Amino acid sequence: MSSTAKVDWEKVRAVIFDVDGTLYTQSRLRSKMLFDLLGYYALRPWRLQEMRILQRFRAEREKRPGQAIPDLENAQYTWCADGGGYPLEKVKRVVDYWMFNHPNKYLISCVYPGAHSFFTTLRQRGITIGIYSDYPAQEKLAAMDLAADIVVSSTDPHINHLKPAPQGLLYLTAQLGLSPSECLFIGDRPELDGVCAERAGMPCLIVDKQPYDQFTFYKQLENQLVATLTTPAHG
Repeated sequence: MSSTAKVDWEKVRAVIFDVDGTLYTQSRLRSKMLFDLLGYYALRPWRLQEMRILQRFRAEREKRPGQAIPDLENAQYTWCADGGGYPLEKVKRVVDYWMFNHPNKYLISCVYPGAHSFFTTLRQRGITIGIYSDYPAQEKLAAMDLAADIVVSSTDPHINHLKPAPQGLLYLTAQLGLSPSECLFIGDRPELDGVCAERAGMPCLIVDKQPYDQFTFYKQLENQLVATLTTPAHG
């Protein structure tokens, strides 16, 4: 489903969101992180290898779409360590800090306009909110002041599949007791989120590529939802 398609809100019991690039703008965050990274390593040139670790970690994951492997959580660090000849513990320390910890303080200023209001309206209408991300999302959600009813990551031990494998979405629907057709997945990458939803048999929207100060995607969805469901549809 395209970003402009009209949603049949009468049939939607749950909305499942990707996180990175879907709930917040990555370009804003990357600008802030680049400033911090350059400032930090300009004073510590002997540690520049750590920036290459971050690049390799992302690259190793990106070249494995749909990867299914036991203990994916630890395997992703091993891919980086083995491919670059880095100590495994160093890879974990650098990645966890620069990717999963340090950026969180900036997320609230990067949340897409309308996201908070859309979440509020979904709750008011009795529609369940789910999260499915390739990366751990609990701390990111807290940093963005957003709350979901269920949160799943590709690296969770009961998933162990990267997108576009549909296991994460199918697990969510099973936990919610819903069919995929009763859910809506919102993501930002057609080749990952879109294909993932297609393989799960779930309707999908792809976030509009709009400048941050002109971003109306969530406001438009909220208006559509309110206009369709003038009274709460689900208890």
